[in-house]
Amino acid sequence: MADTQFDLIVIGSGPGGYVAAIRAAQLGMKAAVVEREHLGGICLNWGCIPTKALLRSSEIGHLLHNLDAYGFSAKEISFDLKKVVARSRKVAGQLSGGVKHLLKKNKVTVIDGQGALAGGRKGGRITVTVTKDDKPVGAYTAPHVILATGARARTLPGMEPDGTHVWTYKEAMVPESMPKRLLVIGSGAIGIEFASFYRNMGAEVTVVEMLDRILPVEDEEVSAFARKAFEKQGITILTGARTETLDKKGGEIAATVDQGGKKRTVTVDKVILAIGIVGNTEGIGLEHTKIKVDRAHVVTDRWLQTDEPGVYAIGDLVGAPWLAHKASHEGVLCVERIAGVDGVHPLDTRNIPGCTYCMPQVASVGLTEAQAKAAGHDVKVGRFPYIGNGKAIALGEPEGLIKTVFDAKTGELLGAHMIGAEVTELIQGYGIAKTLETTEADLMHTVFPHPTLSEMMHESVLDAYGRAIHF
Repeated sequence: MADTQFDLIVIGSGPGGYVAAIRAAQLGMKAAVVEREHLGGICLNWGCIPTKALLRSSEIGHLLHNLDAYGFSAKEISFDLKKVVARSRKVAGQLSGGVKHLLKKNKVTVIDGQGALAGGRKGGRITVTVTKDDKPVGAYTAPHVILATGARARTLPGMEPDGTHVWTYKEAMVPESMPKRLLVIGSGAIGIEFASFYRNMGAEVTVVEMLDRILPVEDEEVSAFARKAFEKQGITILTGARTETLDKKGGEIAATVDQGGKKRTVTVDKVILAIGIVGNTEGIGLEHTKIKVDRAHVVTDRWLQTDEPGVYAIGDLVGAPWLAHKASHEGVLCVERIAGVDGVHPLDTRNIPGCTYCMPQVASVGLTEAQAKAAGHDVKVGRFPYIGNGKAIALGEPEGLIKTVFDAKTGELLGAHMIGAEVTELIQGYGIAKTLETTEADLMHTVFPHPTLSEMMHESVLDAYGRAIHF
């Protein structure tokens, strides 16, 4: 008979859930994961990983069409969309299989089905019921349960995804044919990544953003730089605009867009909705507990504890920032808190880097310049352009910017903001610096290798204090 009693049950096996279960096992806890669909969750199967495989293909396409700059030439450049998509799916499958191996290696029990809380803690234990195809699988108990059910794409009334004309990220990742004209509603990370991919693959792309700038969570300078770069690539960007209606006629969609009272019709083949996400709070038994839900997200304290004793929630389910690495960190933090590990600290979201894998890439950590000033800081700001860096020029990637924001009184690094080649790899340097509470003096005295893109990080720090050497 299958074991039904555990020390910890995790509902959901995304980057928060499976990491939490593995860490629990490392700490000697008997752990189980309940998963209704794919091990690895949205990130590994339909998000972070397969989108990066698609974007890599589009980057190669961009290079192939700009070979002359590097002394090469090629004729009749083409691509096989089915192979591009198949490679992306293969990458996702490989990593999902890797999660299965890791869970097995750490002796984590995997329960296939939809998990739900049967109620609150009784006799020191919480019951989780599991069903599959509406049929009962079993009831399992543990003193601690972590909800890691993630989130799904937000939709708009009258613009519900239909899988044919109006896509969410899922349909956008497995196109059967390349649309000639595409409308992307929303200019956050997901929207901009798809806009970048489809533009580099040859589609005419229009982006509609309700706010006054694209990538609205980023620093204003980075947003402005990004807009110029995308428009130079041929992407049409409409900010301060709202998509009112989608009129489907035959194989076309006529989108009515209101931009400051001026209406226009944008005719496209496909529409991608990328207007945010909502937590998967339904069907997991919250109504049987004291757990509160606010704006489609589960409410927790700084230790990820809900209002129901013994029940925790992590990742996209609990809100912004909606990032896989945030979910993973919360999973570890939550489990170590349950296990009583010494030295555990609540997560400071200001130290979480954010990355957007468009072309050029965008990355940031901490406060923007405007946020720092609004918080009452007297700031010193440094900037360094890619055009001043030897490695960037040698790579043929001279467009970009690195910006650093410091507290003028203490030298604390408040934030760092980047746009350009490989900034999603560079940002971890500033992430480490913030976690270690590094000051401008520490960064100035750090020796950066030459020739590298990372030298620009040093120069940006120096520039904040009037000491930049190479620009």
